[in-house]
Amino acid sequence: MSVDVNLEPMQMETRGLTERRIARVEEHLAAENAQDLDAIMATFDRDPTYEVEAEAVVHKGHDGVRDFYAEATTAAPDLHIDVRSRHVTDQAILLEVLITGTHLGPFRGLPATGRRIEYPLCAVYTFREGSDRIKGERIYFDRVTLLQQLGVMSDPNSAPGKLTMLLTHPGTFVRAGIRSVSTRMRPKTNP
Repeated sequence: MSVDVNLEPMQMETRGLTERRIARVEEHLAAENAQDLDAIMATFDRDPTYEVEAEAVVHKGHDGVRDFYAEATTAAPDLHIDVRSRHVTDQAILLEVLITGTHLGPFRGLPATGRRIEYPLCAVYTFREGSDRIKGERIYFDRVTLLQQLGVMSDPNSAPGKLTMLLTHPGTFVRAGIRSVSTRMRPKTNP
């Protein structure tokens, strides 16, 4: 690696830290793809957090974060993360990835379905000031897509989705029907 001799010492230090952080996230992803819990946890700083925004859940501390990964690796032992794009700032590294795998173990109380999953996800990795250890990971993804792929949820416009909505929300359909009839019965006025 060549060093730009015009960089101020602080810029060189920041650049070195950024490069170490990128390497740490790459190490983290390799451990996730290898399903290696010990190696995954070794990339985190003291007292890490793992936030799943789609579920409004925060896993705290090494035990909480490890429990999250243990469930994920059991649920999809062939889980694979393919990085599509990386964005680096002074405070965080953001990844746009594609998650793939097969649901072969329990996940959030749902027994294995044997179904394939494939969905985009955005991960934000944060760090303590001056450290290259991961302080926190926050993920954003479309939970509906995942649940549809697992067979738990149907598109409301599909036949199974319409049946599910009718069975789970009968009051909503009755009110919508009344509104529809009353709208049709109102006399039309010309302005």
